[in-house]
Amino acid sequence: MYSFASISSFSSLPPSSLAIGRHVLPYPVGEHGIARYTMLHGPRQSRSRHPHHVISVQWRDLLSPHANTSLGRPIRVNINIDQDLKPCVEDERTIKLLKSYAMNGGDGNYSYAQNSSYQRGAVDAAKELIKEGVAAKLFIKQLSSSSSINPFCIADFGCSTGPNTLLAVQVILEAVEQKFKSEKPTAQLPEFQVFFNDHVLNDFNTLFQSLPPERRYRAAGVAGSFYGRVLPKASLHFAFSSSSLCWISELPEEILDSNSPAWNKGRIHYTGARKEVSEAYALQYAKDLEAFLHARAEELVGGGLMALLVPAVPNVMTSSETTIGTEIDLLGSCLMDMAKMGSFSEAKVDSFNLPLYFPPIEELEASIEANTSFSIERMEILNNPPKHVAMPSVRHRTLFFRACFEGLLENHFGSHIMDELFERYSKKVAQSSFTMNPDNDKSIFMLVLLKRKSESSQNDSP
Repeated sequence: MYSFASISSFSSLPPSSLAIGRHVLPYPVGEHGIARYTMLHGPRQSRSRHPHHVISVQWRDLLSPHANTSLGRPIRVNINIDQDLKPCVEDERTIKLLKSYAMNGGDGNYSYAQNSSYQRGAVDAAKELIKEGVAAKLFIKQLSSSSSINPFCIADFGCSTGPNTLLAVQVILEAVEQKFKSEKPTAQLPEFQVFFNDHVLNDFNTLFQSLPPERRYRAAGVAGSFYGRVLPKASLHFAFSSSSLCWISELPEEILDSNSPAWNKGRIHYTGARKEVSEAYALQYAKDLEAFLHARAEELVGGGLMALLVPAVPNVMTSSETTIGTEIDLLGSCLMDMAKMGSFSEAKVDSFNLPLYFPPIEELEASIEANTSFSIERMEILNNPPKHVAMPSVRHRTLFFRACFEGLLENHFGSHIMDELFERYSKKVAQSSFTMNPDNDKSIFMLVLLKRKSESSQNDSP
């Protein structure tokens, strides 16, 4: 039984969100509509011990999400609780909301906002390449012939809490504005609408509080897995995603099956594991990437662009030969040490794996080429700052891992072990000559610029 004290809006919240009790939900575009969310039953610290429930929220008599004023009155909504926990998705390939997770929210010491300088380096390195791509490959006349370009719609898939997403949006916006001015110098610039997408548990509050006050775009949060469609068909002109397409939607079942050759006993990742484990991860990644591209093809208009910054590995080595693989192995060894000391069972470790995959370049390219809705306009390795520059100390490395993985670890092992776990991890990183050696950092980011084919050209594809 839910005991919401009130259903109301608050002036401190952005106009694109609604507070229900302690929970803040971004509402969908349009003055009326239906959105579905996962609501956690019980207090924050008890999340792992209470079931998730899916609620359907129907919005009535709302101010437009494009309004510049905050909502200052109660909002009437109808709430229907889906007791049988059916997934709230229109596409079977969409990950169930019950499995959603997010980076650490807020702006504290362990937050993603304060510990994502490495990811920011990829956005910085891609800035000029994105501007060049927009100038050379985005054709305003082509877009306007098939759809309305006012507003011009941009979306960041896997936005997290900022500030990296805000930097990316600014780069894209400036590039598109320059393109409009060069193609239509006498025409008025269109309005811009930016959609920030991430899992339902993402800290949208911190993101919206960080929005530039003088921004030249309307902002809306769109909650849901990007492995399914989250926006209307043919409604988007530019899609972007950075540091997100290394997360798989779910773990392969066989790596948790003690009777399977791919059982990943005693490890929390495919790095350093037997080939069957790596193959299971690779297969899941290929399925997820196909689902991601299919969803974006539905949302993008013909001629629209998509820029992806994808964590990857060189073709000539595996992830276990890079620092990221070693760092994950160290985290796994910390968990096994704690299991042997009685903090939890070894079986608890066996049942935990990180849902991360870093594709080799050739594998990434092959998966993208298999989708006939896009043409690859550009694909290259970014010259982003390496880890020893972006995260020069053991402390930086530890905070980086904690910001990214604490939510997953806490959900599985409990919050009470986090301080000890990352203290152990910090010590192991400091003792690892391989991890802190800059020469061993072979991690890469790939820039992939894709263009949505028109329906006619897509039908002509072999």
